[in-house]
Amino acid sequence: MAEPQEIELRNQGNPSRAQEDSTPAKDHVISLPQPNHAMLPQLQSPSQLSLHSILKRWRWWTVVLLNIVSVLAGQTIATLLGRFYFNEGGNSLWMATLVQSAGAPLLLVPLLLIPRKSPVARPPLRKIVPIYFVLGFIIAGDNLMYSYGLLYLPVSTYSLICASQLGFNAVFSYFINKQKFTALIFNSVVLLTFSAALLGVNSDSSDSNIPNGKYPLGFVLTVAASAVFSLLISLMQWTFETVIKAQTFSWVLELQMYTNTIAALVTVVGLFVSGEWKGINAEFQGYETGKASYALTLVGTAVGWQVFSVGLIGLISLVSSLFANVISTFALPIVPVFAVIFFHDSMNGVKVVSMLIAVWGFLSYIYQNYLDDSKAKQIAEEENQKDIDPVAFAKKLDSQS
Repeated sequence: MAEPQEIELRNQGNPSRAQEDSTPAKDHVISLPQPNHAMLPQLQSPSQLSLHSILKRWRWWTVVLLNIVSVLAGQTIATLLGRFYFNEGGNSLWMATLVQSAGAPLLLVPLLLIPRKSPVARPPLRKIVPIYFVLGFIIAGDNLMYSYGLLYLPVSTYSLICASQLGFNAVFSYFINKQKFTALIFNSVVLLTFSAALLGVNSDSSDSNIPNGKYPLGFVLTVAASAVFSLLISLMQWTFETVIKAQTFSWVLELQMYTNTIAALVTVVGLFVSGEWKGINAEFQGYETGKASYALTLVGTAVGWQVFSVGLIGLISLVSSLFANVISTFALPIVPVFAVIFFHDSMNGVKVVSMLIAVWGFLSYIYQNYLDDSKAKQIAEEENQKDIDPVAFAKKLDSQS
């Protein structure tokens, strides 16, 4: 602390009374702390604050946009390759489940190259490791239920039920993540759910080969998978907010890599216990487009799901689990466009209307985030422009030292 500055205040009372005193009057000295100007906050001009705020907002939106592209591209590519796998002779349920999480070790490369800078201390291992295991087991079970649902249900029914995951997520986000609902968010949830449901009802399920007596089981498992997926991403948001307490890309990669690695190991155990591993070689040898195509299909599917998952977790950490699910649901009507190009599927009026409704719902949610961002910017500027009393600030610092 700086040396105290002495200010002398001498007694300037009645002179006659001063002369009567035989003892010389003593000086009254009051010591006040001298402000340490090096510790004062640096006040910025409004123009500097405005430029800093604009750059910060543009950086945030750029990262969000990259994550959105990752979700849409990864989910679309992985879904198309998954369909290609079954079309060309693949029939292993556990293999289709495994590729959804088997690409997780690939994330180790960018994780080692990116510096781990975090504004807060890392949570203790005894706290974060159990979370990795719980989320990993949930991912493995959820992937398996989705695979069984697709096997035991017509495509139309499966798509219709999968669209319900946005509604489940709205409920979990409200209770777990304290998500606030506005008219625009509610409008977005309804439109995107209706868009996916419309697409599912319109799907042609005449070629579906549903095993006898498996429809009720497929229905229950698909509903459960949609609910579990919504719970999963809400728990991931809770993990970022209460345990990790950071929004860095390294944490996104770490959470994705560890949880999906555990999910892949669980799936491998299931592959061997079920006995499906015995038919993998015959499937590999008899793949219609060749062995190389078989390997590339599985690798491409694995990479696609990892790109999707990294983007999804990035959106969860930056925005919310509900927003991440909105983007994921928005991808459902995009797949038919590429299916027309690569698989020569038909494109009718119902599919076009479904895509337009999805775009409407997507833009509705984006506009709500724009309003929230503008409001936050205004509040930040008002706080930064408040006058600060330097002397009072210095006194407060000295009193705390």
